[in-house]
Amino acid sequence: MSELPILVTGATGKSGRRVVSQLRAKGLPVRAAARSGEHVFDWTDSGTWDAALEGVRSVYIVQLDGTKLVRPFIERAVRHGVQRIVLASGRGIDSPEYAKDSSGVLEGILDSEAATRESGLEWTISRPGWFAQNFSEGFFADAVRAGELRLPAGDGAASFVDAEDIAAVVVAALTEDRHAGRIYELSGPRAVTLAEAAATISEATGREIRYVPLSVEDYVAELVRQGLPPADAEAFADVIDPLREGKDAYVSDGVQRALGRPPRSFSDFAKSTAAAGGWPV
Repeated sequence: MSELPILVTGATGKSGRRVVSQLRAKGLPVRAAARSGEHVFDWTDSGTWDAALEGVRSVYIVQLDGTKLVRPFIERAVRHGVQRIVLASGRGIDSPEYAKDSSGVLEGILDSEAATRESGLEWTISRPGWFAQNFSEGFFADAVRAGELRLPAGDGAASFVDAEDIAAVVVAALTEDRHAGRIYELSGPRAVTLAEAAATISEATGREIRYVPLSVEDYVAELVRQGLPPADAEAFADVIDPLREGKDAYVSDGVQRALGRPPRSFSDFAKSTAAAGGWPV
């Protein structure tokens, strides 16, 4: 499969760009597809799909939340002769008690997984939990740079997974034969509270990062005062709910099963990110 390009959708995102980088480090041809960048691909414009799929045999699918576009995309991929797909999904999505779905994304993700399993292709599903990189380039990054994490997470913990590990699992599934038909739940090696995460980043960066637990009501009110619509503020609070309730504290064996090694720790992530200048003041 290495003679033909591997299509990576969402190629500028946290997992996608790392998948592109790791594939190229192996000397493999990659078609890096996103709305802006090397190869134009837009989930909402099916006219961009054929050019992206032409001549590829393996595809990494990073879906657009809140849509059911993966199913018609896979149907198009089958017509183009694609043989292998790896879907980026989410941890806990098959558990009705895992999280509130006020933003309406769950139905689409479930349909994407069903379409993947029903495709008749070689398929693998990646289900990562909270990305460690949410502290450096995502959900919590601005707060970390400001020195204070103000969140309604209580003393809940999550087994944060390094996006480099997520990408490594995806690359293995795209390039090796033994991953077909497998669902990999991905996590770090142990659960970390936000207080512990803040302390770990403080140690790595040499400056104090504080975690301030808020009530859900206070958190929503703060976001609204910052200009966020109330519905969006409540949706953000809902995202934190599994963390607060400890629902993402369990450790999964997906990295070990896929790669034959343990996942990187949160401390490893913090040290390497700080060394690379990932938290500029």
